[in-house]
Amino acid sequence: MLKAHNLTKRFFGLVAVDNASIDVPEGSITGLIGPNGAGKTTLFAMIAGFSPPNEGRVVFQGDDITTEKPHLRARRGLARTFQIVQPFAGLNVRDNIAVGAYLHTKDPTEAKRRATEVAEKVGLGRELDKLASGLTIAGRKRLELARALATRPKLLLLDEVLAGLNPSEIRDVLPIIRKIREEGVTILMIEHIMQAVMNLCDSVYVLSQGKMIASGEPKVVCTDPAVIEAYLGHGAAARMQAEGAAHA
Repeated sequence: MLKAHNLTKRFFGLVAVDNASIDVPEGSITGLIGPNGAGKTTLFAMIAGFSPPNEGRVVFQGDDITTEKPHLRARRGLARTFQIVQPFAGLNVRDNIAVGAYLHTKDPTEAKRRATEVAEKVGLGRELDKLASGLTIAGRKRLELARALATRPKLLLLDEVLAGLNPSEIRDVLPIIRKIREEGVTILMIEHIMQAVMNLCDSVYVLSQGKMIASGEPKVVCTDPAVIEAYLGHGAAARMQAEGAAHA
């Protein structure tokens, strides 16, 4: 469904993403992981159209969309959430979600009907008339997800949708993400919480210092020495292997 080929992004000489490629099959949940500052959100921004790449191509459903504006990509069915959630604080939950629905309708009644439908899917059905400013962190994360879903995406880019949630809240959100996939939406997600990555993702890509250093099934990738060192520092893989041998 999505193929990002050799994407590179430079900021005044700093290479934030360096020749990174990613392939997201239709119907999958694909993870993008890596240490803080690895370039994950920058890669998302290039895929979603918010930041043009210096090099490389973005292909969505067979069409080259590298130079398309974000709103045109949204009309194609590519939506994203943002790591820092910024709802319209003065609007209620229903109207916040309806903003996304207006992408495909000019009818306020239809937009609000769609908003209500989406709110139920993400567990905000009882919060529809509440001001967005009154939501908890978990509620705001669900609202961000709902606003993206209201655009009727084919591919959903989730940028740390679980960040800031406690373990109980994370457990509540995982089934929602699975259900979204079951309803036909392909998902590419940035996530630091490995419990979620292991439980949700069919495959995982690992970005470190702007370069893609590994990809594959989560359980295989997480034992890759290069991935361990990217997270824990040089020599960590060897130390872990030595400790394992010592306890064997």
